[in-house]
Amino acid sequence: MLHTATREKLLESPEMNAQYAIEYPAYQPGPQAIQQLRLLLQDIRVIIVMGTWCSDCRQQVPRLYKVLDQADFPAEQITLIFVDESKKAADGLTDHLNINKVPTFILTASNKEIGRITESHLVTLESDMIEILTK
Repeated sequence: MLHTATREKLLESPEMNAQYAIEYPAYQPGPQAIQQLRLLLQDIRVIIVMGTWCSDCRQQVPRLYKVLDQADFPAEQITLIFVDESKKAADGLTDHLNINKVPTFILTASNKEIGRITESHLVTLESDMIEILTK
């Protein structure tokens, strides 16, 4: 599997595909939060650092994609990076990102990190994203 990829490449992993088929349709983001995110996510990029071997990733990544899809977030503003079990990616792609746990969802603006969600959300994915984006 490539180390940076698209959602389609992600779904080539049998374990990820099976869990995605469960988590994506089951997760129901709050409609008001989605409305707010549509405005807040303009000019934002999302970096997803994950491993298909990780159970938290198999649960949280499909949920994040559901939030982003409902907020009409452009796929070209998502960078998906695969890491091995030592949380490292090929070619040093994550060396500067300080990844200790996966999944890690990093929100950036103007190439600067403005916040991240690590391993799991505090409240919900969408409310945690709103919290980061309104600081």
